[in-house]
Amino acid sequence: MEPVRTCVGCRVRASRSALLRVVSHDGVLIIDERAVMTGRGAWLHPTQECMDAALRRRAFARALRVSEPLDTQTIEKRLNGYGNKVNGSK
Repeated sequence: MEPVRTCVGCRVRASRSALLRVVSHDGVLIIDERAVMTGRGAWLHPTQECMDAALRRRAFARALRVSEPLDTQTIEKRLNGYGNKVNGSK
């Protein structure tokens, strides 16, 4: 049986493999691809709708227990299709 997590955007429970783990490092949200980085993590469906809902509800700061503003630019680029390139490919 696979572990179940809750998406911070839509609040729907899903299997861990269907969600992205996000961590905060120096005020920047980073996607934890392998889900092994230290610290608190927030789980998110890899959709723009869940990202928008999480931002609107300020769910990342609450889930990660940080009081500083978070830079979400890297995650937004990934969800918009940028940042999926490997080793400088075009």
